[in-house]
Amino acid sequence: MLELLRLPPGEVDLASYDTRATPGFDGDKAAGREALAAVAPELGDLQERLYAERTTGSTRRVLLVLQGMDTAGKGGTVRHVAGLVDPQGLRITGFGAPSAEELAHDFLWRIRRALPDPGQIGVFDRSHYEDVLAVKVRGLADDAEIERRYGAINDFEAELVESGTRVLKCLLLISPDEQKERLLSRMDDPTKHWKLAASDIDDRARWSDYAAAYETALERTSTEVAPWYVVPADRKWYRNLAVAHLLRDTLAEMAPVWPPSQVDVEAERRRLLEEDPIS
Repeated sequence: MLELLRLPPGEVDLASYDTRATPGFDGDKAAGREALAAVAPELGDLQERLYAERTTGSTRRVLLVLQGMDTAGKGGTVRHVAGLVDPQGLRITGFGAPSAEELAHDFLWRIRRALPDPGQIGVFDRSHYEDVLAVKVRGLADDAEIERRYGAINDFEAELVESGTRVLKCLLLISPDEQKERLLSRMDDPTKHWKLAASDIDDRARWSDYAAAYETALERTSTEVAPWYVVPADRKWYRNLAVAHLLRDTLAEMAPVWPPSQVDVEAERRRLLEEDPIS
């Protein structure tokens, strides 16, 4: 999946992607759900190894960045993919509109505060990319500032990689028709009304502007050390499976290992068997 879904270099044309495609998988929805369950043991094992490595001073960690239009399924991906691993090794952060305190700092200030600790998988539901996407589309910063931010993002991510963080950036790509169906579904379901905001329709009216902003951001920030991966997301089950495989493959490339014991295991075994204080 890392090679299959990696954004190729050069000009980006998101309209050329089939958002209902299932690259690398030829099964149906039921088979996709079975495949997601099947990857869980390996994913969980790799995550536990990464978490264990921190006990020996390792600074390695993973940052999973999820971006996409409204209803692309960022929250659903968090539930179905992050839910496959031990929660103690996770740090999940959802980024909304910045607070007054956050606006008083550089845009990366709140991002740095949310980074995962060594051994953890950090998951960003939206991210620092909102500051070159929504900010650009809504005219909240001028072109010079947006240009500065592209460079700041690349420097920031290079810094993360240098310090032992694998950055896995996933664009969950849906079609306008699929978004419309999902918005209508939310409107039809009273239990989902809390997710609705008037800005949803306002942003949908700017679909082409957001698409252009995404294309520019991807072109400017898909680097050798922190590339973008484009995940067709009209089929929710494939979206979940693809991100799970991307995360599994990333951890497999890192090849975390069980750290050696910090104690004399055989000596402690003898103590337990011969000097058990409870016996």
